[in-house]
Amino acid sequence: MITEERNYNVINTEQAKKITDDYLTAQLESMENITYGLPEIYDRYDIWNVPVLYKKEVIGEVAVDVYAKNINYKLSSDISILQGRKQRIDRGNIITLNKGERKKGDYRISSLSNMILKGRSELVLNQLPEQSVDLIFTSPPYYNARKQYSEYGTYEDYLALIRKVVKACHRVLIDGKFFVINSSHVLVPRASRNESSSRIAVPFDIHQIFMEEGFEFVDDIIWQKPEGAGWASGRGRRFSADRNPMQYKAVPVTEYVMVYRKKSSVLIDYFIRNHPDQTIIQDSKIADGYEKTNVWYISPARDKRHPAIFPKELAEKVITYYSFKNDVVLDPFGGIGTTAKAAAELGRRFVSIECDDEYVEAARADIGGMSTLFTPVSFEYHDYSGLKDNDDNQRYDLYELIRMLQKMNVSREDMADLLCREYKDRLSGNKREG
Repeated sequence: MITEERNYNVINTEQAKKITDDYLTAQLESMENITYGLPEIYDRYDIWNVPVLYKKEVIGEVAVDVYAKNINYKLSSDISILQGRKQRIDRGNIITLNKGERKKGDYRISSLSNMILKGRSELVLNQLPEQSVDLIFTSPPYYNARKQYSEYGTYEDYLALIRKVVKACHRVLIDGKFFVINSSHVLVPRASRNESSSRIAVPFDIHQIFMEEGFEFVDDIIWQKPEGAGWASGRGRRFSADRNPMQYKAVPVTEYVMVYRKKSSVLIDYFIRNHPDQTIIQDSKIADGYEKTNVWYISPARDKRHPAIFPKELAEKVITYYSFKNDVVLDPFGGIGTTAKAAAELGRRFVSIECDDEYVEAARADIGGMSTLFTPVSFEYHDYSGLKDNDDNQRYDLYELIRMLQKMNVSREDMADLLCREYKDRLSGNKREG
C-alpha cells in the first residue's frame, strides 16, 4: 500500500477521521449531526481528504497531512464556509435529497413498451408516466448551423426549447439515472465578406440548463472524428491558404457527449445490488475493449434521409455503459430512430419521440423490419402531433423572456413595456384562434 511505501504517519481512515474530529470539535460551534464520508488518499499532496457531512449533506472537506498528522489548512474547507452551509441546511435553503434508504422491493422497473411517438418532444413527454425511463440519450437539433437542419428565430428561442425538453425529461427519468446529450459548438456563417462568422458555444449553455434543472454533472466525453470530417465546415481554410497570424482557426473534429445524473441520494451501487433480477446485472457487464478514456474515436454517419444523424456506434456505447438490459432508453429528438435501433439490438426497450413526418416514417420502416434473436421487434405507435401548448407553457415562455432581458441589462421600464406588448399580442392571437 502507498501508506507503507511512503512511510506515512497517518496510515488508515480511522486515524484520519480522528484527527479531523479533534480539529472540528475545537472549531465548530456544535458537532451535532456532523459525520464523515469515506476518507481518500491524495498522494499527489500527501494528504487524507476527509468529507464532512451535516445531516447527511456534504458541506466540505478537511485535508489531513499524512506526515505531520495535522490539518493542511490550504487544502481544507474554511470553517466559516462549513458554518454557513450548516446554517443554510437548517434554514431549508438546501434541498435535502435523502428520502430514506430504499429497499429492494422499492426498485423501479418501468412498465413501458417499445414506442415511437410523433409530436413535439416538450409536449409528448407529458404523456409518459413519472419516473418511467432508465436512460435518456439524445442529440438535439443543431442551432441554425444549416438551413436544412433547423431554424430558430433567436438563439434564446433555441435554448428555451432545450430547457423545456430537459425539464420534461427530468420528470420521466428515474431518480439517480443518467441523461447523456451529444452537442457541439455551432459555426454561424457570415452574411457577407464585410462580416465575420460567429461560433456559439452551445454545449456550455446547455450545461448551465442541466445544472439549473436538477441534474449533476458526471463526465464530458469527447467524440473525435477523422481529421477530414472537419473541413466541410470551411473553418480553417483561409488560414491554410494565407498563414497570417490572428487568422488561425482550428478545424473542428470533435463534439461533446455530456453525461448528467438526475440528483438523488441513492448511490449507483444501489441499482446494481438491489436489482430484482441479478442475471440481468451479470448479462449487462461490459466486455473487454471498452473505452478507457473520455476521448472516443468514431467516424461520422450518413443517411440520405436525414442530414445530421449521429453514428449508431455512439448510441451503442452510451447505452451499453449507462443502462442494464431490459431498461427503457428514451430519445426525445429521435430522428430516424438511431438510438431506438441501438437499444433494441442491445436488449433494451426504447421510446423515440420525433415531430418530423418523414423521419418518423423512416424510423417506423427501419424498426419494423428489425428482429432480435429471430423475433421481430414490436412497438407501439402514437401520434401526438395535435398537442398544443397550454397556459403553463406560455407562462414558462414569458419567464424565459424575462431571464433573457435581465441578462441583456434591459431597464425595468423597457422590460415592462416589452412584456405588456408581448402579452397583448398573445391575447389578440388567442382571440383570432377562437
